[in-house]
Amino acid sequence: MKRIALACLIAALPASVLAQDFSETSEARSWNLFAEQPARFEARVVDLLCEVTGDCPENCGDGVRQLGLLRAADGALVYPNKNGQPAFTGAADELLPFCGMDVEVDGLLIEDEYVGATNVYLVQRIRAVGAEEWTRANAWTRNWADANPDADGDGPWFRRDPRVLALIEERGYLGNGMSHEEAYEVTR
Repeated sequence: MKRIALACLIAALPASVLAQDFSETSEARSWNLFAEQPARFEARVVDLLCEVTGDCPENCGDGVRQLGLLRAADGALVYPNKNGQPAFTGAADELLPFCGMDVEVDGLLIEDEYVGATNVYLVQRIRAVGAEEWTRANAWTRNWADANPDADGDGPWFRRDPRVLALIEERGYLGNGMSHEEAYEVTR
């Protein structure tokens, strides 16, 4: 009888009580992506590979590895695969200075069972827990420009990136080699 009463009580609770809602204090800007929800929460910045396998280099791999957020509210491992810029360049540049620290992040969380998205996060702002000032998550392009001073010029970064240009030279735009593309008059 107690089980039935408990089940009825749980069923009567609104869904927002049962599921965690991280949108209340969020000031994240919408990207109009499918299943996005504003989300602001506290987490620890971690090396994802370290959390999953136990292979833990110093300083979260010094920017060579993907970083994650271990959410304080529920211990969920959140994957920040985008920063606050239009390109999906990841968020490691923004998170690395906070390696091992407890932070507060504000951005967009994508959760959708149909497409299989769980804890995919697009970080727009970050700060150490207790700090007043936010850091905008837009360092990637500036860091890229500093690392590639000879790639200066017009147009988006990826049209000038030495790694991208080397791959196009080797494999062509479609990945089949330039000889396949010559028939279609692919131009640079």
